[in-house]
Amino acid sequence: MATARHRTPPAALALALALLGLAGCGKGGPPPSGAAGPARKLLAVAPTGAVSVATRNTTRLGGADVASDAAAVARAVYPGLTAASRPSAVVLVDAHDWPAALAASVLAAAPTNAPILYSEGESLPAISRQTLEAMHPLGASALGGAQVIRVGATASPPGGYPARTLSAAAPAAVAAQLARVALALEGSHAAHAAIVIGEGVSRPLAMPAAGLAAESGAPILFVGHARVPGATAAALAAMHRPSIFVLDAPALSRASLAELRRLGAVTAIPAGAAAGASPEQAAVQNAIEVARFTDGDFGWGVKEPGHGLVFASLGRPLDAPAAALLSATGEYGPLLLLDGSGAVPPALVHYLADIQPAYSDPQFPAVRGAYNHGWLIGDEAAISAVSQAEIDVMLEIAARPQTNEEASASQESSSSLGE
Repeated sequence: MATARHRTPPAALALALALLGLAGCGKGGPPPSGAAGPARKLLAVAPTGAVSVATRNTTRLGGADVASDAAAVARAVYPGLTAASRPSAVVLVDAHDWPAALAASVLAAAPTNAPILYSEGESLPAISRQTLEAMHPLGASALGGAQVIRVGATASPPGGYPARTLSAAAPAAVAAQLARVALALEGSHAAHAAIVIGEGVSRPLAMPAAGLAAESGAPILFVGHARVPGATAAALAAMHRPSIFVLDAPALSRASLAELRRLGAVTAIPAGAAAGASPEQAAVQNAIEVARFTDGDFGWGVKEPGHGLVFASLGRPLDAPAAALLSATGEYGPLLLLDGSGAVPPALVHYLADIQPAYSDPQFPAVRGAYNHGWLIGDEAAISAVSQAEIDVMLEIAARPQTNEEASASQESSSSLGE
């Protein structure tokens, strides 16, 4: 089994202490670029706290809206108290622009690991502004020192933060711009793969692409049902025949798939939903299949214990880009979905049982085992407290009976040690 991990992320613990009043939460005005630097105290990111409930194996981040969720994720990863805990850049995207937010998830990939914060059109919510100020990004040298990347017609950052702005355009064009920025930021680390999604694919089905892009560095690009937009074709051509992974391939026409094959090797990521499944069941199963999928060195391939996992509600799609940073830092978790029913969906129960940590040798202490940890995004309106309790139990390492083969192997090992 894998080596044991720390069970409580230090950043989450520090935030929890701060929000309980054990650390100050005051702040001054926005520090200009190159001024005194980030705030020296942890700031709460929501009135009710960024870490609302932490259990043995789960940590809940966020609040009642996606701006609070994004802010909580950003602060858990970047407390902003040292240079090493400050991001190089922060992404600002309009919460009303789903395609731009989804495509921006690739900027959470290494080496940039940029968090996403949400605006409301041209207005910047207080929670987003306070979080930006607290993290005080260092500036991305590949973008001329820009501390903020504005995507589309989003709000302007507070004064003193140099920004790189990507113009508002059609979804395919914005995604292509983001792909170019990602490749420039990643440099020699740039992925030779792309994730392609049909423009008409439902948001819940597209949500897992956010974490996959963040983990792999593969940009998300959009295609129409009948054709590949020029901006998407140009982005793929610039990647020199990348591996193209298609999410929900049945939504694309043969013509679109044929055009993609002329630009790179095309592989469909299986959706896995049974015939007659409801849209919610299909979205839950699709996220599981994305978590299981692997092709060479691309994909999560999470089929065994010892992983971070990110849980979000399919009813809050913008939580997927917000949480993408958790797929590219810390415990690197794929995104899994709950359907808002107040209970963990059966398909997810089965998957978590498949990867639940366990040990069977009585001489093998649990402390040497592999562990799972779950990040839950949003308040109880997104994921119920009952679901959190159920998930916590499903992630806990547990003893299981030895098989005959394991018992025999254990006895042989003990005998050889005694000789």
